[in-house]
Amino acid sequence: MSLIGPIAVLGGGAWGTALANAAAAAAARPVVLWMRDPEAAAAMARTRENERHLPGVTLQPGVRPTADVADLAESEAVLVVTPAQTLRGVLTALAPRLRPDAALILCAKGIERGTDAFLTDVAAEVAPGASVAVLSGPSFAADVARGLPTAVTLASRDGALAAALAAALSGPTFRVYHGSDPRGVEIGGAAKNVLAIACGAAIGRGLGESARAALVARSFAELMRFARAWDARPETLMGLSGLGDLVLSAASAQSRNFAFGERLGRGASLAEASGGKLAEGALTAQGLVALARRRGVEMPVAEAVAGLLSGTLGLDAAIADLLGRPLRAEI
Repeated sequence: MSLIGPIAVLGGGAWGTALANAAAAAAARPVVLWMRDPEAAAAMARTRENERHLPGVTLQPGVRPTADVADLAESEAVLVVTPAQTLRGVLTALAPRLRPDAALILCAKGIERGTDAFLTDVAAEVAPGASVAVLSGPSFAADVARGLPTAVTLASRDGALAAALAAALSGPTFRVYHGSDPRGVEIGGAAKNVLAIACGAAIGRGLGESARAALVARSFAELMRFARAWDARPETLMGLSGLGDLVLSAASAQSRNFAFGERLGRGASLAEASGGKLAEGALTAQGLVALARRRGVEMPVAEAVAGLLSGTLGLDAAIADLLGRPLRAEI
């Protein structure tokens, strides 16, 4: 597939805007930035800035904000940057308006609530004829939008398609590696959000940096066990979309999931901890644990987060449970 036409981005939040800027900077081709709200699209087109989500960042000249679905019809690659829990609804509404041969690049990180479905499976169900890829990795929207060096991974079962999409999106400071293990890439992105909440809670509770380092290491062991059980490649999880993203999300208050966990650790309620922002890990935890149990995968850190979020386990009890686990060989 030769990507010579325009690229579309679905979702006008911080990450969608950042990816639109990166795609426009990568090559001299137009980028359609679609959002639901016509007024927001008109304002962004007028000011050339996403004042709500990325204030101070100027849109690249090739980015065209719009709320008209007809503007998506010619796009050969469509980056779907809506939240994980809205993916099914967005694709159900928009897939019939896209080119039949358009490649869908899923950029959200999560597991669908209610069905416990991976996002690639949701996309395959809603848009069965589409070529599906996954983009994930250690990246903050503000960094990407401002042109700071960032590296991510894009994977599709069609390795040639993944390579073509990665080349189309890569620019001077946005480096896109490619692979053929989309399951591994999406597992890394979904699971690290849950595990980052645990790291944030440990810091918020005052457990110290040694505890955070131990949690990162043990969380990565859980991530690897889970990935193997779902036939993902271990080397995928050792890369940007697994280890890289976990390290970033578990170490920075810029991560919504870490910040959410940190506020929980300080005693905030679930509503207070969210701060009015979406923490995908909070919506993914139960599904991740359910899938792990289905395959007999031991994930005590993820279980602790799920229990904390459901109200069946207090923070001190969760800490005690983790510290009280039997000593074993490190594997």
